[in-house]
Amino acid sequence: MARYDYRCTACGSVFEVEHGMTERPEVLCPSCGGSAEKVFSASGIKFEGSGFYNTDQRDGGGASPAGGSSCGCESCPHNN
Repeated sequence: MARYDYRCTACGSVFEVEHGMTERPEVLCPSCGGSAEKVFSASGIKFEGSGFYNTDQRDGGGASPAGGSSCGCESCPHNN
């Protein structure tokens, strides 16, 4: 379930409704009973630093060889 903001087209009240992502319920304002429409807003996620894009290179070299490890330790599970 996800939470979405809705705004009443009659009174302008903004409120939250929880429903599935694929559901398109008819939402009514809890204050006046008028119809409401979904409010779209920007996400609050902010990605900073390196390593978030496939063009980033953390160690200055290219991608590590297939099956190899970039950490160099022998006991890591990805080395087996």
